[in-house]
Amino acid sequence: MPETTPRGLTRLAFGGDYNPEQWPESVWEEDVRLMREAGVTMVSVGIFSWALLEPEPGVYDFGWLDRVLDLLHTNGVRVDLGTPTVVPPAWFYRDHPDALPVTADGVRLAFGSRGAICHSNADYRAAAANITTRLAERYAGHPALAMWHVHNEYGVPVSACYCDSCAAHFRRWLASTYGTVEGVNAAWGTAFWGQRYADLGQINPPRTAPTVGNPGQALDYKRFADATMRENFVMERDILHRLSPGVPVTTNFMTALSQCDSVDYWAWGREVDLVTNDHYLITDGRRTHVNLAMAADLTRSVAGGAPWLLLEHSTSGVNWQPRNPAKAPGQMARNSLAHVARGSEGAMFFQWRQSRRGAEKFHSSMVPHGGTDTRVWREVVRLGAWLDSLSTVRDTRTVADVAVLWDWQSWWAQNLQWRPSEDHDPRERADAFYEALYDRHLTVDFAHPEADLSRYPLVVVPALYLMTEAAGRNIAEYVENGGTLVVSYFSGIVDEHDAVHEGAYPGPLRDVLGLTVEEFSPLLRDQSVRITGPDGSELTADVWTEFVVPRGAETVWTYADGPAAGHPAVTRHRLGAGTAWYVSTRLPVQGLDVLLGWAVEDADVSTRADLPRDVEVVRRTGESGTYLFAVNHTASDVKVPLGADGTELLTGERAAGRLPVPAGAVRVVRLDG
Repeated sequence: MPETTPRGLTRLAFGGDYNPEQWPESVWEEDVRLMREAGVTMVSVGIFSWALLEPEPGVYDFGWLDRVLDLLHTNGVRVDLGTPTVVPPAWFYRDHPDALPVTADGVRLAFGSRGAICHSNADYRAAAANITTRLAERYAGHPALAMWHVHNEYGVPVSACYCDSCAAHFRRWLASTYGTVEGVNAAWGTAFWGQRYADLGQINPPRTAPTVGNPGQALDYKRFADATMRENFVMERDILHRLSPGVPVTTNFMTALSQCDSVDYWAWGREVDLVTNDHYLITDGRRTHVNLAMAADLTRSVAGGAPWLLLEHSTSGVNWQPRNPAKAPGQMARNSLAHVARGSEGAMFFQWRQSRRGAEKFHSSMVPHGGTDTRVWREVVRLGAWLDSLSTVRDTRTVADVAVLWDWQSWWAQNLQWRPSEDHDPRERADAFYEALYDRHLTVDFAHPEADLSRYPLVVVPALYLMTEAAGRNIAEYVENGGTLVVSYFSGIVDEHDAVHEGAYPGPLRDVLGLTVEEFSPLLRDQSVRITGPDGSELTADVWTEFVVPRGAETVWTYADGPAAGHPAVTRHRLGAGTAWYVSTRLPVQGLDVLLGWAVEDADVSTRADLPRDVEVVRRTGESGTYLFAVNHTASDVKVPLGADGTELLTGERAAGRLPVPAGAVRVVRLDG
């Protein structure tokens, strides 16, 4: 079995992307001195360095990288060594211009940014394999090497190419997937609009057409593009495993960012030795710490519950959003330790020293433009000391309370054109349900719809438009065996080919929910409806309504007005030893909280009502003990009930009864026993 922890790293990972090639060598000695001062344990090197390592075809210059790695090793800093295949050199595109990707409109993109790659291109694959081989042969035995970092953020900014090479590759993929053109025609339903193919050679990528194309084809092309990127990762990984045995191989994911929804991370999580993630706060006015928690929970889930590693986040503001505010004092540490609470084995940043040139020169770094006489640097040094004090947390696992079903391929299908309402956003529903669970202080695991759900008392399905028959059977078995299920509208509608399930909506969920849906009735923009509960209370909803017909389910809330007035809005169905709830409209987070109050009661889940809003308490447990993380995102001091005595690791003080957590602070208690 491949190693899953960075080689030679005995503490939590702390550091960032180190790009010494941006600076004269006279700066390198200062860099490592400051790394020692900050307590840096690992840095990522060489991710964007192909043009320096191979300045001309077949001409290599490893001398500068030798000196960097030797310097880091001498100073006790481990290295996450990148294969620089995310940005081939300019000479490569001069010699192989067809390796540049082509858009669906037929425009070939140009060199000059990053990630401009046709992943089907044979010349790119050969060149990537060559530079990876050269690096592995040279550095497999280097004492600084902790792990390998393949490529960078697959799928950003380009995941799919529509060139002729991709067309040929797509036909091979279809032949492997379906066997014959008849299989493709059946899966895509090409009898509609006369799209039937006589042979696979007639099929092209879903390029821009006069109107909406075939949704089955578009969905399969997303699968193909994802699989093609993954083929290239596996190619590099296998080279590294062969030439550098015992050193884990990873690539940095971006699990919860909508900018990277072209990647099926359930599939990718099975291919890496260690799951790593990049996370950046999306400062759009929402509570950024909730999305952070969601990203950490999702990444841990992709890792199968095992420890993972935050490989990039920011010390302060980023530079690529419309508005990029700085982090408040203490927020960097709070963000970092919140990731650790939810399973990360450290906190890494982009990047070590803030660039003076290039597209990301205004992106914050560990060493800012202002140098060491800055708040950011002082907070970096303090965070390094805190992470050092948490070394015993390594190899423990975060304890989850409930599960949320999540499927990237369902999102791909849902977000294709011509759906009942463009206002229905499945990601918004996932965020809303997660936020409601977060506000009830429940730690979430995410699960694939066909995964084992038996250990969770409550499973939430916020938006699962695409559902296989196997997933439907899995969910029904979960409820029959005593689980509590909450399903949101427009779930269970199509199969894996985007074909509507036979019979009434919601397909494989009809029996478990005890109902059918006769018709969808999305609302117009700015239109809302009221739903009435059994005690006469009202909730307000928008975007979506349905004509629900109970077939065994009881009506709990009813539409008071709108197109479905008088029809069930929220139902509950008892099946076997469990209970299944259905929500046929879009409730805001406050409304979801009311619903979840009923569901968690059915599931007999404790929701920590003794905790204030925006104070999260998460546990990690393992052979070294149980650790309680209390993260206070509020502007007020709070006290968190412990339940057991212990030692607070950041201050070294004993903790008992109610743990004081200052405003904006984090406390980590190793519980006795």
